[in-house]
Amino acid sequence: MSINIPRGTQDILPGEVEKWQLIERKARELCERYQYHEIRTPIFEHTELFHRGVGDTTDIVQKEMYTFKDRGGRDLTLRPEGTASAVRAYVEKKMFGLANQPVKLYYMGPMFRYERPQAGRFRQFVQFGIEALGSSDPAIDAEVISLAMNLYKELGLKKLRLVINSLGDKESRNAHREALIEHFKPRIGEFCSDCQTRLEKNPLRILDCKQDREHPLMKTTPAITDFLNNNSREYFEKLQKYLNLLDIPFVVDPNLVRGLDYYNHTAFEIMSEAEGFGAITTLCGGGRYNGLAEDIGGPETPGIGFALSIERFIAALDAEGIELNLNEGIDCYLVSLGEEAKEYTVGLLQQLRQAGFSAERDYLDRKIKGQFKAADRIKAKFVAVLGDDELKNEVINLKDMTSGEQKEIKLDSFIKVFQELQDRGGL
Repeated sequence: MSINIPRGTQDILPGEVEKWQLIERKARELCERYQYHEIRTPIFEHTELFHRGVGDTTDIVQKEMYTFKDRGGRDLTLRPEGTASAVRAYVEKKMFGLANQPVKLYYMGPMFRYERPQAGRFRQFVQFGIEALGSSDPAIDAEVISLAMNLYKELGLKKLRLVINSLGDKESRNAHREALIEHFKPRIGEFCSDCQTRLEKNPLRILDCKQDREHPLMKTTPAITDFLNNNSREYFEKLQKYLNLLDIPFVVDPNLVRGLDYYNHTAFEIMSEAEGFGAITTLCGGGRYNGLAEDIGGPETPGIGFALSIERFIAALDAEGIELNLNEGIDCYLVSLGEEAKEYTVGLLQQLRQAGFSAERDYLDRKIKGQFKAADRIKAKFVAVLGDDELKNEVINLKDMTSGEQKEIKLDSFIKVFQELQDRGGL
């Protein structure tokens, strides 16, 4: 019996993985420009972290987490998102005491959620995210959003829509919470059991319900923006001002809520408007989470961040028909004729690689025609041919596969000459 890949996971094979590598390189490069520094946290954490950090009333905690007991009987969970782990590390390692503030972090790696697999959604998926901890300035909210937008744009996406909202501070949220309870309570029996449970615990989560999204009460829900106090309204207005200064178009949607309990003030999503992208259009989501550090045992710390799925990033590129400029092909392929020449190319191949070139040779004892075909398949820019006769004469023939030009080069100066040819772009 054959063993197949688990449902909701994927193998990313050569030919496709290069897209991932390019996106990951661009994300790291952009973080360097913005002065965000990488953090790597465990793939599993104590389950309590996500109960306290993500929220007991969220779909993630209630339905989607991969939780297990270890041999010591401790409850552990494969991380379903990256923010809680990053903030846990920030608190545990006392990063709030570092000289450089705010602390600006990024992460990239697999996350795990048990949900129904569909296009662009997997049970194991890869997230790239950033967190800025220690500043309550709305200007850093705008910076976080701009980093996400720039990442998409620099890789060619054009059909993007940024949606923002304010969830307000604690006072504003409490006022909105009471209004939501009053709005939904008379007809809460018409909603799913999850929404009924959430009514008193966290009625904001009702707005994020997938099952009851078409219920008539959803269309007349009190908007959080009507309950913002002066401080919250001023904060939101400053964010919009900064986004305008950065020339980032946006739409305000009072009904936008995020699927995690820790958000307050700024909430945002970046969506794809590409035709045929699919029903789930969100590419990236994030927001401010003042209070999260305190919830997991740390000092009062304002924070903001976002996370995006690499899978959905690639799906958006495909939907817009964007071909990434991948660095395809190798610098040189060594073709050998004769046993002595074959042995010599072992060392010559090593010299090329140590000089910084991507290089390959034949390992299947193919004829010269087969070796040239192999060079074509891996898009070699140059082919160097060495036979026993050339070896005796201490020369090697180099062919430029783009122009077709050939040149005989002394073996003892081959690496130096090859470097010069690369620098000027050909023979």
